[in-house]
Amino acid sequence: MKKWSQFATLGILTAALTLTACSPNKDSSNEALQTVRVSEVIRSIFYAPQYVAIEKGYFKEEGLDIQLDTAWGGDKAMTRLLADQADIALIGAETTVYVQQQGATDPVVNFAQVTQRDGSFVIARTKIDKWDWSMLKGKSLIGSRKGSMPEMVSEYVQKKNGLQPFTDVNIIQNISFDNQATAFSSGTGDFLQAFEPSGAILEKAGQGHVVAAFGEDSGKLPYTVYMTKSSTIKSAPATIQKFTNAVQKAQNFVHASQPELVAAVIAPYFEGVAPEILTAVVKRYQATDGWAKDPLIDQEEFDNMKAIMKDAGELKADVKYEELVNTTFAKKAKAK
Repeated sequence: MKKWSQFATLGILTAALTLTACSPNKDSSNEALQTVRVSEVIRSIFYAPQYVAIEKGYFKEEGLDIQLDTAWGGDKAMTRLLADQADIALIGAETTVYVQQQGATDPVVNFAQVTQRDGSFVIARTKIDKWDWSMLKGKSLIGSRKGSMPEMVSEYVQKKNGLQPFTDVNIIQNISFDNQATAFSSGTGDFLQAFEPSGAILEKAGQGHVVAAFGEDSGKLPYTVYMTKSSTIKSAPATIQKFTNAVQKAQNFVHASQPELVAAVIAPYFEGVAPEILTAVVKRYQATDGWAKDPLIDQEEFDNMKAIMKDAGELKADVKYEELVNTTFAKKAKAK
């Protein structure tokens, strides 16, 4: 687990943060758009609603101009948020727990959910028509780093199905995220835990087969959410509301549209990924209920996340839902 206490201290010094040009825009067509800096943990098709909101102009309809930055790591995205290099971050809600455990005086608060299940899949070397988690026993699985939500979910699902991680299953954790699919295609590991489009690409190349979704067995949780500092919510609530309204519009689009249409909208963010791959991934995430239908983070999902963290030994002390989740903006956006 990365330590962010030094940045939490820095956050105190910048508690009066206001978003760039954060005065409410009564008429966004006649006034300059308000800039909001967003740091996403990685670039992923799993975050399709975000790219839809940008490309379909939903943020601009709310008077917002999004400056999107890809941090390539949850710790990096959180660091940018705490250091006032971003106004909003898109990361797993577990990171707000880590910050809270470090004694932050300006807590990072989750306010809008994007994904509601783990988005990783089990990739096998051969096609398996009837998957059973016991098939992992005695095998090696390329997994994720300790303390990351993908790894915690993987171990949680294994235990739920009678397996003991690292005893029954050899979890390989010394391969960087961006090299895992290449390592698997080169012969490392019996199975791979991967996010899309790795699964679809491996299938097309005949080097792997998607056989199971971790998210279907782990249950719903606030897997990827928008978050900001408590001080920002206090200083710019109108901005956060506008942002959440745009997220809801994008979620409506993603759930109401055919995979081909969603894929076409997000294509500019995934240069080099074939249209058929994008379409297959969108279809898979729609089928596995990965995308939240609204931005609301409910307590049952949050409690499930805490249970998974506790099982992994990463929850040092209990944290209150009310302290780390603000549902005000999501409720208003959902009701529009």
